[in-house]
Amino acid sequence: MDTPRDTRFQAVAARLGHSFDGPLQVGGHYTPIVQHGTTLYISGQVPRVGQTVLITGRVGADVTLAQAQTAAQIGVMRGLTLLRQTLGSLDQIERVLRLTVYVQCSPDFTLLSEVADGASDVLHEILGEAGVHTRTSVGVYQLPKNASVELDLIAASRPAGG
Repeated sequence: MDTPRDTRFQAVAARLGHSFDGPLQVGGHYTPIVQHGTTLYISGQVPRVGQTVLITGRVGADVTLAQAQTAAQIGVMRGLTLLRQTLGSLDQIERVLRLTVYVQCSPDFTLLSEVADGASDVLHEILGEAGVHTRTSVGVYQLPKNASVELDLIAASRPAGG
């Protein structure tokens, strides 16, 4: 993958039809990202663009698998936006260490991993092997703002001067 990661990020954003430029709105009294040494912790991200949570409701009842995968893609793009804003470039990410995906779903919906694949595929498309991560996907009863999907992630940056 010779294309710079930031260029691949912009290509995915264009494919999704959303801009992830500028500050991201957060929904509470917390910081969306914390850096401790080379480890970066990204708070939960819902599929919000601007002021609007785009995909809401229960997956398997109100929301299709494809819509839920799009929600996961938007959430992970928000996480990558925070990493890019903090590090200056996605090229500074050494590795995504962990991804946790929460899916607001109906009791009989079991395709949680398939929903999470939406986010995992974006991480690999943009970051290549550095986007390969450990992952947990969990079905839940409710999420903030009635979002269908929320995710958080942990990443490692390249050491300073590295």
